Amino acid sequence: MAQIDPPFAIIDEQAILASELRRTPYDFAYVDQAMRPARREEVLADAPEIPYRGSYAMRQLDYGPSFDTVLQELYSNRFRRLVETKLEIDLDGCPASIVMMGNTTGAYNEGYSHPDSKHKIATVILGFSHEWPYERGQFRILASDSREDCAFEFPPEYGKMVMFRVCDHSFHGFLPQKGKRMSLQLCYVDSDWYAWRERWRHSVSGLAKSNAISRKVLQWAPRRLF
Repeated sequence: MAQIDPPFAIIDEQAILASELRRTPYDFAYVDQAMRPARREEVLADAPEIPYRGSYAMRQLDYGPSFDTVLQELYSNRFRRLVETKLEIDLDGCPASIVMMGNTTGAYNEGYSHPDSKHKIATVILGFSHEWPYERGQFRILASDSREDCAFEFPPEYGKMVMFRVCDHSFHGFLPQKGKRMSLQLCYVDSDWYAWRERWRHSVSGLAKSNAISRKVLQWAPRRLF
């Protein structure tokens, strides 16, 4: 008998299914509230504390059971099928890789415009900030390789989600802004090797960010090197 995935406890499946698939400037869908509002406080209370800039592999972070429930739902086959349905894409055999950021410093090299690696098939961004009261620092869907060429933007707050099909022009980023900018990135990638490489890369960079001297170097180094 085929195993049936349990329904989500925190992810709002119906809200995601009801979202519009937009085709310009590339295929993406935005969900204003992809997690249940009633679970907001417990999920955010269990979210990891990330004192420094940059993205971290989940195994480097400590978090509580409610946040772990969100992770397990994102890793599930049920969520994978949801992304496949919404983006009209086949993700069979594409492992999932998750990293998280918790702070931005406002340095010029944060949030630079990029389309994502050719090894990534689809990307999901999910906000976890309590609030984001700034005009700058909102996640941007870009119409070109320029952070100023914004087609759509939203604050990285709890439950706000975007998913998009990765292509050579799926540019995205944000304008630099210092703040507690908590967001999670889930990517479906083309191989187990690349998923391992991403975990390794973020683990190494996370160790570097824990050192005050190397953290200062990373803050002002050209972003495309890291």
